Amino acid sequence: MPQQKIAPPSSVKLRMAVWFIMLVGGALLGITLDLKWFPGWLLNPYWHLVSALLGIALLRVVFLVSKVTGRTLARYGKNGEVPRFETNQLVTNGPYACMRHPMHFGLFFFPLAIALIIGSPSFILIIAPLEILFMLVMVLRFEEKEAIEKFGAQYLSYRQRVPAFSLRVDCLRRLVELDQ
Repeated sequence: MPQQKIAPPSSVKLRMAVWFIMLVGGALLGITLDLKWFPGWLLNPYWHLVSALLGIALLRVVFLVSKVTGRTLARYGKNGEVPRFETNQLVTNGPYACMRHPMHFGLFFFPLAIALIIGSPSFILIIAPLEILFMLVMVLRFEEKEAIEKFGAQYLSYRQRVPAFSLRVDCLRRLVELDQ
């Protein structure tokens, strides 16, 4: 008998919907503002070429960080049957040894990568930074609270030792190393 997959919880589905709305809404708002504020940029092929190449490179980094952190969570964060995108064990290995939210750190750059690919100055300069700030507040406000509720004193101890985010070179290197 095939094993039945456990569906992700509704909070994960809600977060994915928010991501989709932010990215699509940011793109549409950015283009709308560009038509008003930066009409010349929309017709500049050199801008779009450079911007798109930078955006694709950044998007590759975002996906690599997601892959590394996702593998780390899958390897160390599950004991038994656990829904996709969920963990039932606190992970402090790999990139999680030097920052508490390495996957979110990588995902912060997702709106900027999309903005660069689209080539929208308004999205790049205004909307993506606001979306990143919104995501940062959500992580620090809600993700932290959920982790404390889920892991209790173990997470509180981890939180005292490990910063939410880190720009240390050795820590950033861990974000992109697949063989941890």
